[in-house]
This record gives sequence, C-alpha cells and structure tokens, in this order.
Amino acid sequence: MLNVIDLFSGVGGLSYGFKKAGYNILLSNEIDPVIAAAYKRNHENVQMINEDITKIELTSFKHFIGMTDVIVGGPPCQGFSQKGRRALLEDDRNYLFKHFYKMVEYIRPKYFLMENVPNILTANNKHFFNLIYELFYDLGYQMDSKTLNASDYGVPQSRRRAFIIGKFEGFLGLPESNNSSVTALEAISDLAFLNSGEGQEIQEYRLKPVNEYQRLLRDDMSELRNHVATNHSSLAIERMKLIPKGKGREVLPKEHLTKSIYSGTWGRILEDKPSVTITTRFDTPSSGRFTHPYLNRAITVREAARLQSFPDSFIFYGPKTSQMKQVGNAVPPILAYEIAKAIRSDIMKKEIISV
Repeated sequence: MLNVIDLFSGVGGLSYGFKKAGYNILLSNEIDPVIAAAYKRNHENVQMINEDITKIELTSFKHFIGMTDVIVGGPPCQGFSQKGRRALLEDDRNYLFKHFYKMVEYIRPKYFLMENVPNILTANNKHFFNLIYELFYDLGYQMDSKTLNASDYGVPQSRRRAFIIGKFEGFLGLPESNNSSVTALEAISDLAFLNSGEGQEIQEYRLKPVNEYQRLLRDDMSELRNHVATNHSSLAIERMKLIPKGKGREVLPKEHLTKSIYSGTWGRILEDKPSVTITTRFDTPSSGRFTHPYLNRAITVREAARLQSFPDSFIFYGPKTSQMKQVGNAVPPILAYEIAKAIRSDIMKKEIISV
C-alpha cells in the first residue's frame, strides 16, 4: 500500500482522489476546525491534526519517516490577490509553501505534489517559482510544473491551477489531458429542480442518472445530501427572471445593474460547457456565473460539488459558509485521481525494472 500525507488538506479533495487511486492516507493537517471535522467524517481512518502548521513540531512526525511515499498539499496563497512586487514579496502568507517544504525535507518521501494558484509560477519575475525549485532541487528532487485545467481531465469545470510535482532522484511529468469532457448540465441534470429556498438537507433522488458521469458520482447513494437552494431576496429573483439561458448582466435594464466587480456577475451557467471556476461564494448570483442554467437561483452545495467532481457520498458539514469554502477551495478529486495514477504507474514501473 502506498502512503500519503496531505498538508493544508481542506476537506480533502486531494486525499479522496489519491484514495480512489489505491493509496492509504496516513495523516492530514487542516487549520480550520469546522473543515477539519468535515474532513474527518469523510476520511474516518485518517489521523487529522487540526493545527496551524507553523506551530507544529516536525519531530512529532518522526514515525512517518521511511513509510511515506507521497506528500501532497495546497498551501494557501491569499497574498497573491494583492498587486505590486513589494506587497507580494513581503506578505508572509505567500511563503506558507516553506512549511510544506520543511515537511518534505524532514520526511523525505519519494514524491511530492503541490497545488497553488497559477500566479505562483510567474509572479515577480518567477521569484517564488525559482525559490521553490531551488529548495527542492537541493534536497535531490527533480520537478515538473505547469498550470492544469481540470476540464481537460473529465471535470465539468474550467479550473486552472498550478501543480508542481517532484520525484526524488528522478523525473516524473504531470499527466497530459485524457481528452474527456463533461458539461455543466451533464453533471447536475439528475438533481432535483428546486426553486429558491426549496430543498431539505436529506431527501430522495427524484430523477435517475442519465449519463456515465452521473452514475459515477451517485456512488450507490440512496439519499441526496447538501441539495438545498439559497433563499434569495425577491429583488434577486426578479433580476434572475430577466436573464435568459446563457446570458448575464448584459441583458439587465439599467435599474437592475449592480456594482459587482466579479466576472460573469448574474450570469447563468452555460449548459453545454464546463462551468466557470467554482469559488467560495457560489450561492450568490452577483459573485459570478453561478445561476442555475434554467432556474432562478444560484447552484446548491451539491451541484457545486458535482461540478468539482466530488461524489454524492462525500458529505459537507457545518454552516453553509463553511460548506462553500470546503467545496470552493478543494482540488477536484477526479483531477487528483489522474495525478495519483501517474505517480502510482511510475512507482510500479520502477518496481518492475528493479525485479
């Protein structure tokens, strides 16, 4: 069994993808107590350390030395939303990857995988990119890095994120696109068509799955969870009623235009394409193209989870604001699975050669 440590784990998109690829998750770390609890309920046999990684003593992980094959994680990167060279270089939040590095340095796994915003590969004349490569290269890792779009790997969402993969004393490239494509409507059309404010936390499926993606994500569930529609204001519903299929704020009369700065604000999800990137504010139509393709409401937590490729058996717990963070900040499990398969294949190939 191949063993993984998941740092900055969130609710566990990476963990779930690696688990589906046959790995054993030894340990995870998440600072948010509500999200850590949700992770634990979905990964019952994983040791969860709910703590600020900057305060954790590395020696407490010494029993994982020699038994960890991969360390994965997505260090937060809030500082990259600021503009200006000085702000980026002086913001401590942009250096949390160093704590990921320190764990790799201490444990010395065969592989590591780091996920982040695309900006980390290019910001400030590649300052962060060069620093990361220098740190891990000095440990003996060869690396590949690129920005992957989840929609190229069978995820019904256009989500571009940077990945850096490292192999100790060897090279492994990130996987190429598998040329599978799933549209937003194909992902969610079997879920109950709820109006604003409708739905219960636990309900029956009303419709049968109509395609392979829906059958895969049903995951043998007998009940539907996390599918409750936001109770929008009468004004918001009035605006959404004015927006036809595939359109957004461009069709709204002047008296209904808002000052929202978000791209795609008041836009309906395009039914025949992957959705836009799911953020942590997908319950708010003014926050982006998050309005249902037909209905006058924003998408539910379960619909957003489908667009992120979480199976229906993966339940999101806590207040709705936390559930949205859990979904919106996660690595899509299907993308994680594709990367996990590439690492596993490399390990198997190495074992065959050594025999």
